[in-house]
Amino acid sequence: MTIGILFILGVANFALHRAMLDSDHPLLASLPPALRANGGRLSLAFEFLILLLAMLLAVNGWPSAAWVYGLYTLINAGTAWVLLGGSD
Repeated sequence: MTIGILFILGVANFALHRAMLDSDHPLLASLPPALRANGGRLSLAFEFLILLLAMLLAVNGWPSAAWVYGLYTLINAGTAWVLLGGSD
């Protein structure tokens, strides 16, 4: 069950991350070019590693990793909402 929830949160994080990369927000100019190159593949790979780590920790007896990843998702969602103009 925990892995399923983490998977759904991971899909949400990837969607938020892709939306931010596609937004051309001025804040993206402050990122290192390596993170923006090739459509942000390196930053998406880093996002995948975070998800994989959370899943591996949760499966191996660290259920708090799922809670931390859930908090990470909420922070990502809030940041994307503010930066993409949802706070008008």
